[in-house]
Amino acid sequence: MSFNLLVIVCLLYVSLLFAVAFLAERRAEAGQGGWLRSPLVYTLSLSIYCTAWTFYGAVGYAARSGLEFVTIYLGPTLVFAGWLWIVRKLVRIGRRERVTSIADLISARYGKSNLLGVVVTLIAVAASTPYIALQLQSVTLSVAVFAADQPPAWALPDSGATAAWVAGGLALFTILFGTRNLDADERHHGVVTAIALEAVVKLVALLAVGIFTVWTVADGWADIYARIEASPVAEWPLQPGRWIGLTFVSAAAVLTLPRMFQVMVVENVDERHLSTAAWAFPAYLLLMSLFVLPIAVVGLERLPQGANPDLFVLTLPLAEGRGDLALLAFLGGFSSATSMVIVAAIALATMVSNHVVVPLWLTLRPAGARDAGDVRGLVLLSRRLSIAAILGLGLLYYRLSGGSAALAAIGLIAFVGVAQILPAMIAGLFWRGATRVGAGLGLATGFLVWLYTLFLPSFGADGILSADIMANGPWGIGWLRPQALFGTAALDPLLHALFWSLGLNSLALVIGSLLSFPGPVERIQALAFVRVFEGDRARRGWSQGGADAEELLTLAQGILGADDALAFFQAEAAFQGKAGFLPDTTPDFIEALERRLAGAVGAATAHAMVAQFTGAATVSAEELMAVASEAREIIEYSAEIEAKSAELARTARALGEANDKLRDLSVQKDAFLSQISHELRTPMTSIRAFSEILGDPDLPPDLRTRYTGVIREEAVRLTRLLDDLLDLAVLENRKLQMNVKAGNLHDLLSRAVEAASNTRPERQMVVRRDLGAEFLPVFTDTDRLVQVFINLISNARKYCDAPQPELKIRARRKGGRIIVDFIDNGAGIPKKDQGLIFEKFARLTDTAKAGGAGLGLAICREIMVNLGGSIAYLPGQGGAAFRVTLPVRPQVSAGAEAAEGPAPTETLS
Repeated sequence: MSFNLLVIVCLLYVSLLFAVAFLAERRAEAGQGGWLRSPLVYTLSLSIYCTAWTFYGAVGYAARSGLEFVTIYLGPTLVFAGWLWIVRKLVRIGRRERVTSIADLISARYGKSNLLGVVVTLIAVAASTPYIALQLQSVTLSVAVFAADQPPAWALPDSGATAAWVAGGLALFTILFGTRNLDADERHHGVVTAIALEAVVKLVALLAVGIFTVWTVADGWADIYARIEASPVAEWPLQPGRWIGLTFVSAAAVLTLPRMFQVMVVENVDERHLSTAAWAFPAYLLLMSLFVLPIAVVGLERLPQGANPDLFVLTLPLAEGRGDLALLAFLGGFSSATSMVIVAAIALATMVSNHVVVPLWLTLRPAGARDAGDVRGLVLLSRRLSIAAILGLGLLYYRLSGGSAALAAIGLIAFVGVAQILPAMIAGLFWRGATRVGAGLGLATGFLVWLYTLFLPSFGADGILSADIMANGPWGIGWLRPQALFGTAALDPLLHALFWSLGLNSLALVIGSLLSFPGPVERIQALAFVRVFEGDRARRGWSQGGADAEELLTLAQGILGADDALAFFQAEAAFQGKAGFLPDTTPDFIEALERRLAGAVGAATAHAMVAQFTGAATVSAEELMAVASEAREIIEYSAEIEAKSAELARTARALGEANDKLRDLSVQKDAFLSQISHELRTPMTSIRAFSEILGDPDLPPDLRTRYTGVIREEAVRLTRLLDDLLDLAVLENRKLQMNVKAGNLHDLLSRAVEAASNTRPERQMVVRRDLGAEFLPVFTDTDRLVQVFINLISNARKYCDAPQPELKIRARRKGGRIIVDFIDNGAGIPKKDQGLIFEKFARLTDTAKAGGAGLGLAICREIMVNLGGSIAYLPGQGGAAFRVTLPVRPQVSAGAEAAEGPAPTETLS
């Protein structure tokens, strides 16, 4: 097997992963990736459980310990086949609370405590670091197998350098596809699709080696059975205690490993996919374990004495002259290692960012969340740096541990470490009495015991713990020996650490919970978690405080992005019956906003941010009593009454606002009729008066010419007014003939800016444009669209009250629509008037003054409706802001007629 061929194949395989991830991301962004959300992709992503330790190490485990390797597959099988209701509850909570990581889950359950999130993050990083080191070691060892017989020119540098190159490449891939953007749902379609592909590769590779071993090297299953009977593997003694302990710890790991939680809960897009995963994932594990024992037994027979059994999957095909099969096995092991590292790095980086970096950033800023700046940029940067740091820690552990000797059982060490999260998780899901204090005590106690009894001893004698401490205990206290606490020297070191860490962890959680009292938010979150399948029950995390909707919108824009935040606020306003306005900051709205923000920055950070705008108000005494009530009937009845009251309140508020709007429109209508009378009478009076003067035969020629000009100007003015009235009537009746043709948005905006310069030309206004973004093709009635642009630019010139007026025009394409924003730097339009500006009777200036008839924006609205688009006022932008939206493809409203233009031939609808 040529080593340079191995390098080329690896590069091609990595390129394939990049291409698959890139295409999946593009299709997901375009809304075309329905298959990306299939139960098959979800189930294959769960194969992240099968790392290089499983792919390579299971064979070595079987060669050393017989059937004990089965426990690693038995635990997750029991969880998915028998205890799926636990997974289903986690997924339901994760979707409803917008959980971003396992640290976020624990934080959200226990009163949205960021301190608990930090503790879980530290545990996860400490437990995952040696596991990442194991993946780096597996790739390094497998590369060394192929490089062993190469010429000196191909000699590899030391294994540490190889591991560093692997870690660097994985960091690059993870940063590119794990932190491309900040998704409120925290899902990574590109990464998950690449993981699914790797799942197929490693399964096919292991099955191919197994089939080759059973039916080519051996003579079928009967021969394999005979070889097993004659092998030292058959002499392995069953140890029930160790068997049960390992099964339990593997079951705990499938629930608490950060990478498993990421794909199982965070990346889940449909709870119904669990029904498929309940049988498909155990089937996948069965296939992965099917040939482990045959490969181990045949490898012990055919390979030289002292050969590393962890590499039998590679070395057995090579020894039999099957380099192609060995190459496939290498790709399978490479897939197992890289997929684990990628997902683990994403999960850990999310935890570090949400629970350490962002809270610290907000604490250090004097204004906190009120002046948080670009939180999106901060979060993405912190996650990218965290990914590099986490892989750096794995590489450091690999170097310090000295390689395979200390890493032989590292998979189980990591499993026991993350299992320390299990008591707090299970108590949070099923025991309402579990408190933040109890969870914190349990997590800290279990973590420290695991660190002392298992993690630090993994570095070997005289590593971090001296040989004297290992043999005699600290200060010579024998009952404190790391692997013989309280005199339990007879226990296996792994079971010893598992027993004491989880036992003391659970005991501290129970005692701490019984001796402490949960806070209001804890009680509410406990009810939400424990009764997640029963729907909302008296959930009110916020009181009606003094939160300002525009300030909350600014906060949301800094985290979710301007478009997503505005869309969320508009949807909430429409739900409240306030379409076109900002929503009221009701408890329901604030709670919904907090959950939306939690999807990007975590529950604890989102709660802390929102609290700064609401005066940190939580719940009332009555609400606490409702939450504390144990009678389901009372709670259900209360929830129904609250829902009906809320619905009536929304209806009453909508009716009241509609009534206020009608009253204002009535006033505006009277003013409009008065204004129209004035506007019609003035030119008619002038025309009549000057016509009578022109009847004088002695009128000088110069005056006759002057008065004729006045009559012409007044006639033009009168005609313009009548044209506007008729134009509006035609637009409202959808009888307008549309002249659809091709155009360029940049040219149309330039025409509008130039035409609008005649409005108050004596007043200087700076117009800022992103010319590069404006070159977008449009298929519409370009003249009508320019009319809308001119009106908006002219209004900005007229009414922007800034000392140095500026107008920013921002254009972009989003999906199948083109969006153009016009934002000035003035005081904006008052909230009470924002709902009237598009009405045909509305004038925001003094209606008694002479001037326009107030039809401009009403005409613009009708034009955009006829063009199949819209025009809307954007609140919370600092000044007056309008958004014009039109479809990319030609579209006219029902009733409008489209004339054939010279360019496009598309059918209009």
